[in-house]
Amino acid sequence: MNKRIKYDYRYRLQCVEAVVKNNIPISVVAAEKGIADSNIRLWVGFYRLYGKDGLKGRKYKNYDASFKLKVVQTIAKEFLSLKTASARFNIPSEATIVKWKKGYESEGAKGLNNKPKGRPPNMKPPIKPKAKKSSKPLTREDELLKELEYLRAENALLKKLQALVQADKKQKP
Repeated sequence: MNKRIKYDYRYRLQCVEAVVKNNIPISVVAAEKGIADSNIRLWVGFYRLYGKDGLKGRKYKNYDASFKLKVVQTIAKEFLSLKTASARFNIPSEATIVKWKKGYESEGAKGLNNKPKGRPPNMKPPIKPKAKKSSKPLTREDELLKELEYLRAENALLKKLQALVQADKKQKP
């Protein structure tokens, strides 16, 4: 997967002005610059709605659940495309809206609440079974059962080893 390329403000503005002011088709500008025309189309949308500020880079922003709900409902009601919705609501990535829609479809309005990130602060260590220690000495019967269990495990291990050796001999010519 290719790393996402970030274009600086002047480059974006240059591309957008070529389309808007010079009336050059988006596909021609994209071919000249060697970038996807979907990027330029998105930049033009931001430029038309928000002016030059729409092309400036945006920092990570946390959106509240009411805003997310408004976006998802507007998309459903007005049948907006992801590109149009991201430009209209000034959301930098269409993938963000897709994630909101999936959360809304699966969990309703609760799926739009911000979820905590990272590891929980009081994460408990995994539970390991503890060896049973008894203050009483083992009876003769318990000692024999323990030894029998050990010998069965050892026997099973040796059988597996022998099967692997046989399989290895069959593979070699």
